[in-house]
Amino acid sequence: MLALLAGAPPALAQQDLGPDYVQTQFGPMGPAGRDLLQKVALAGLWEGPAGRMGLEKSSNPLVQEAGRHLIEGHADLDRRTVELARTFGVQLPTQPNEAQQGWLDEMQAAPARSPEFDRVFANRLRAAHGVVYKFLASVRTGTRNTAIRDYAKVCMDTVLDHMTVLEATKVVDFGDTEAIPLALVAQPSSIAPTTPAAVPQPNAQYAQPRQQEEGLSDGAVGLGVLALVVAGLWFWTSGRSSRKMHP
Repeated sequence: MLALLAGAPPALAQQDLGPDYVQTQFGPMGPAGRDLLQKVALAGLWEGPAGRMGLEKSSNPLVQEAGRHLIEGHADLDRRTVELARTFGVQLPTQPNEAQQGWLDEMQAAPARSPEFDRVFANRLRAAHGVVYKFLASVRTGTRNTAIRDYAKVCMDTVLDHMTVLEATKVVDFGDTEAIPLALVAQPSSIAPTTPAAVPQPNAQYAQPRQQEEGLSDGAVGLGVLALVVAGLWFWTSGRSSRKMHP
């Protein structure tokens, strides 16, 4: 038995997933996990400042509320991201990328207390959150690392909250399918629903006489049957009386 156990492969041996993966106490850490940490850090680098602009430049209470959610949500995510990046040895970005900086510049250029600012704020942020949410879902589904899986769940909850408050501003343009491609999925079908075939109704001109004919026919049959019964009883009683009189 000892010899068999000594020769058996370790039951807890980790599968070799390739040089891009590192085995950790939470499971294998691969490119998707590292990419997740970097993308969430990038999101915080522009969405936090965007939230502050929402508080300072908008007169719309719903936009201001969305700004507060962005600030609070990314403050929590930034803390979690830095902690996990330190654990897994992942280097994080420190500046927004070119596209993100362009969105911040667009918000900065929009006049304060104007519908234009509210529109740029809500639409740029809602479009970006939709893309991030799909990415988070794919990493959450495929990762074997429990710490990354839990982190992705927290990120998805935060992003969903942000999308909800941005949509509540009522200035998100869901018809802009280039910025929000998922809007195409929710569009109604162009195929008109089929209506059930109409049951043909009898012509009113002929319906009443037919009902009268049916009523007359049923009445005539009933009277005929009654007459036959009465006649039969009469003949039967007459026959009995004649037999009694002539035994």
